[in-house]
Amino acid sequence: MLSIVIPCYNEEKTIPFFVTEVEKLSLKINHSIEYIFINDGSKDQTLAVLRNLHETMPEKVRYISFSRNFGKEAGLYAGLQAAKGDLITVMDADLQDPPELLPKMIEMIENSDIDCVGTRRGDRSGEPPIRSFFARMFYKIINKISDTEMIDGARDFRLMTRQMVDSILEVSEYNRFSKGIFSWVGFKTEYLSYENRERVAGDTSWNFWSLFKYSIDGIINFSEAPLNFASIVGALSCLGAGIALIVIVIRTLIFGDPTSGWPSMVSIFLFVGGLQLLCLGIIGKYIGKIFLETKDRPIYIVKETEKSRKK
Repeated sequence: MLSIVIPCYNEEKTIPFFVTEVEKLSLKINHSIEYIFINDGSKDQTLAVLRNLHETMPEKVRYISFSRNFGKEAGLYAGLQAAKGDLITVMDADLQDPPELLPKMIEMIENSDIDCVGTRRGDRSGEPPIRSFFARMFYKIINKISDTEMIDGARDFRLMTRQMVDSILEVSEYNRFSKGIFSWVGFKTEYLSYENRERVAGDTSWNFWSLFKYSIDGIINFSEAPLNFASIVGALSCLGAGIALIVIVIRTLIFGDPTSGWPSMVSIFLFVGGLQLLCLGIIGKYIGKIFLETKDRPIYIVKETEKSRKK
């Protein structure tokens, strides 16, 4: 069986197109297919569409509806937990992940010793230039400061073996960054490149700010470099202050104590205070992650599934 996990947030317009495209490929895929849709607190009619789809295809379509929006990471985790297939793929409903790659991905896994076939965009055409710039910078930075390699342009769209998915599910941390977790579990992966695609319908829920916060989570979750940076900044500040103090004492002994202006002193105080706040902010970010982990809250809460729906 092939399990297709599809996290959804306000995707009422794209879901029918998605299922139609995948069904066209069903004859080329020598596996039975199960769709697992995760309704991540959508505010449109996504849940109604999923209910109707299950009634139309009861043997194929399953869905999990959250009590509120828990984020895509929670949706991915819930879908992987629910998947029953020998092969599992994660896809977006907007058709930016090309379904026509699935037969080739299945063939690659079945005819070799790899455990995962990932996909990556060969270019970023159609994407705002500033977003493309920061995305490239994120991958350059994270690969320099982290031991976990992350492929530039890699998508969540990938085909995985049952063994790899079971290993991913063992990583049950609350603060999740799937791109890093997929690499961290360490199974053999090959990548397919494809040209960037526009959404088939609707609007994306990702904006620059949400992507920026997501990238910060990735850095915090898979690198201690920000903490090292805070330590180095603190050490350099102390060293600089010590050298300045020695220079001031020697100058005073030799040349006397000429009157100095207060603007320079205020500037130094503000600069040092800013460094302290920066370092405290970095440390606070890590402490906040620890705080959320120790609460041991569930990653998501299910309100409805195709089995529990009230008729």
